[in-house]
Amino acid sequence: MAQRQKTALITGANRGIGLAIAKLLLARGDLRVLLAARQQKDAEEAVALLGGGTALRLDLTDPLLLEQKALQIERQYGPVDVLINNAGVLHSTELQQTQAEDLLHSLSVNTVAPFMLCKVFGHLMKQRGYGRIVNVSSSWGNFSEGLEGPACYAISKAALNAVTVSCARELMPEVKVNAACPGWVRTRMGGDAADLSPERGAETPVWLATLAEDGPTGAFFRNKVQLDW
Repeated sequence: MAQRQKTALITGANRGIGLAIAKLLLARGDLRVLLAARQQKDAEEAVALLGGGTALRLDLTDPLLLEQKALQIERQYGPVDVLINNAGVLHSTELQQTQAEDLLHSLSVNTVAPFMLCKVFGHLMKQRGYGRIVNVSSSWGNFSEGLEGPACYAISKAALNAVTVSCARELMPEVKVNAACPGWVRTRMGGDAADLSPERGAETPVWLATLAEDGPTGAFFRNKVQLDW
């Protein structure tokens, strides 16, 4: 019997780093790639731009619905073997101007939504005996580098790093869960002055998404080099 082609799901795949990750994974030719975006139209435009992949709508702003949505994706598209939690939001207001709603929104999209997707897809991956999960984080959420970013973003990414460690412990050894810092990338979030192209920023997430059996888990990487938390 022919081996089933593995499937990768990328959130926030309609632009920036997510789109670049999808481009690199499609170029490998060994994965079916699901491009998820908040709006179906955006996902479809990304698929048309890349000339491949499958578009789907996945709204991360209400994590309470995500468990049901993740199970629906598995039923509709088949097993998800690789999950790349790339979608994120950045509230760049100063601390004194930050509202509770800003932090709640950041945590909802940057932390709770990835956690719920890790929970559902990770459990199914573990049952099947194989999985790779990549949480696209940031050095701004890194305690060892001082949590230097805007408060909501730094706090929510630090919490995403905690999600990475916790889920890696629960899902090992079948599923490898790691965090990636793509660096300062020229995207709508990173701005035009950033020093890396989206393709360069995508390299570490793609590497972690395709790790061999002897690859790491529960760790944080930038430029494929492990960082301290």
